[in-house]
Amino acid sequence: MARDPKETLHRYLRVGREAMLWKLDGLSEYDVRRPMTPTGTNLLGLVKHLATVEYDYFGITFGRPHDEPLPWIADDAPPNADMFATVTETRDDIVGLYGRATAHADATIAALDLDAEGRVPWWSDETNPVTLHWILVHVATETHRHAGHADVARELIDGTAGLRAAATNLPEGDAEWWAAYVARIEATARAAAER
Repeated sequence: MARDPKETLHRYLRVGREAMLWKLDGLSEYDVRRPMTPTGTNLLGLVKHLATVEYDYFGITFGRPHDEPLPWIADDAPPNADMFATVTETRDDIVGLYGRATAHADATIAALDLDAEGRVPWWSDETNPVTLHWILVHVATETHRHAGHADVARELIDGTAGLRAAATNLPEGDAEWWAAYVARIEATARAAAER
């Protein structure tokens, strides 16, 4: 059965978006914001970053500007200001921003053919022009990359793991099974290191 390539790419982008938002479910304000790596990776910051990505790549690239103020990407903004939520930015603010950004992106995707050309101003002349196809692949890949970061961060916070609520893609095992599995991997790692 033939599938529409644009719809296939769009579907995978939507799956990544869903995974990102699921990682916030049930967590406290502290847990969605706290840095989980030495470089500050945090769940709400990943969503804020991806909202910016969606607005920029599906908006600016294709001459479809948005009216959303994004002060964290201004020339005078501090580095990585798009990678965390400020004290005054609520979870609802960031999730709402992501919803508006993805709706704007979806309108661009619906309006254009895969071969429609655009220009990414922050990319070199050698990589421009781009097509909607290229940008769909780029943004879906970036979304899933950050969903992977969110997977690890969320598992470190409370043990919740997997692709999304409806399909975790993990073996069904209780705490004892998982402890034995991790112990087996640890033993294998130690044995390999001693070879």
